[in-house]
Amino acid sequence: MNKKLMTLAVIAAMALLASGYVAGTWHANTTAAMTTASMGSEKEEARKVLYWHDPMMPNQHFDKPGKSPFMNMQLEPVFADEGASSGVKIDPGLQQNLGIRYATARRVDVAASFEAVGTTQFDESLADVIQSRVTGYIDRLYANAPMQRVVKGAPIASLFVPDWLAPQEEYLALRRSGMDSTMLAASRERMRALSIPDAVVANLDRTGRVQTHVTLSAPSSGVITELNVRDGAMVAPGQTLAKVAGLSTLWLVIDVAEARALQVKAGMSVDAVFAGDTAQHFTGHIREVLPGISTGSRTLQVRLSVDNKDLSLTPGMLMRARIGGATTVSRLVVPSEAVITTGKRSIVIVKQADGRLQPVTVTTGNDSGSDTEVLSGLSEGEQVVASGQFLIDSEASLKSVLPRLEGGPASAAVASAAPPTYETTGKVEAVTNHDITLSHQPVSALGWGAMTMAFSKPSATAFPDVKAGETVHFAFKQSDDGYELTKVEPMGGAK
Repeated sequence: MNKKLMTLAVIAAMALLASGYVAGTWHANTTAAMTTASMGSEKEEARKVLYWHDPMMPNQHFDKPGKSPFMNMQLEPVFADEGASSGVKIDPGLQQNLGIRYATARRVDVAASFEAVGTTQFDESLADVIQSRVTGYIDRLYANAPMQRVVKGAPIASLFVPDWLAPQEEYLALRRSGMDSTMLAASRERMRALSIPDAVVANLDRTGRVQTHVTLSAPSSGVITELNVRDGAMVAPGQTLAKVAGLSTLWLVIDVAEARALQVKAGMSVDAVFAGDTAQHFTGHIREVLPGISTGSRTLQVRLSVDNKDLSLTPGMLMRARIGGATTVSRLVVPSEAVITTGKRSIVIVKQADGRLQPVTVTTGNDSGSDTEVLSGLSEGEQVVASGQFLIDSEASLKSVLPRLEGGPASAAVASAAPPTYETTGKVEAVTNHDITLSHQPVSALGWGAMTMAFSKPSATAFPDVKAGETVHFAFKQSDDGYELTKVEPMGGAK
């Protein structure tokens, strides 16, 4: 009997223990569920949906989710914590598909110098001219054409000078007649006055033969840049027969952009590289800054002398030159491709801390390679869009993306001042008091293909004769609520 009572007591104790475990587990699960529900409620409250919209038509709002009536895509929610933010937010997957890249505004040490392009020219300060001092005739022309190379002492032309005959015959007659030295000296002076060279007079004393021809030779080695006579031509005193320019020293004339005109000074160092062979370096200092800006290229020219003793250079060669010293300055730069120049201002698209994209007007400085200096508008460490700026807006239009991103009242007023009107044809699918649904043809001005979408009516009583199934020609414009119809005409002209 006692054994039965003990067995019953054990069974009752185990039953009580099991029921306590079950009750405790249920209570714990209930508490956890209530806590999770409370947290979810708080999270849902924090992420309250304001409305749904089509990212391709952000101005059209919907009060429930579903498919967009404009495009074949799901509507996306706009949350309460996103409503007050400026700029636009693009889905990360869409950013990847559009190829949007970011770059960081950074400070770099840039050499206080800049690059320019120049060409080699003859050094005009070293050019020699060959002139006639007497009246004569070209008896023989040794030079054939301009740009012919000559060496120092090479014959250029032989002149026949008839006026030299009489004074030389007179001198020989005085010497044969035994005149004193005074008369002979006077005769020599007369020949010198007639530009008869001393070598000709000395040869006259030595040989006793009259000389009426003289050969003009090159005073230096170089190139004949001018040849102004031909065989048999008559020449006059002071006439330039030819011009010889040397090649041992050349001028390097560099075109400096007008924006850099105030930075160049005489004496600045120049490191030039031949465009055809980057191993060929030539150094020097600016000799002079030429006055005047070229009206065609808007450039200022500077000039320096380049040593060319090995004759490796020739006039007309293109050279890339770096002008300036070796000192460096710290500058804030961004990639040049990140800067959008609209003509009146420069803009970069800045990525904000919450991931939204906002346009910022910046003041740019000089370009240094692939980077552009930013003088104001950005801070070091800010991220900017480096590629894909023109794809941020759904219409890929710079004129529409900037006012829409800025979202200011002034830009909205400009946009609403004269909205463009678009026209196409389509079939009426449905008519309500608020809108008309049309299956329309492509609209090339907006980049639309053929699609079915709803267009709002200007009023509930507008277009009362339009019925479903009709083919119509219609016009519409963009409004605050999407796209609004301005004209609907059945095909054939009946209104």
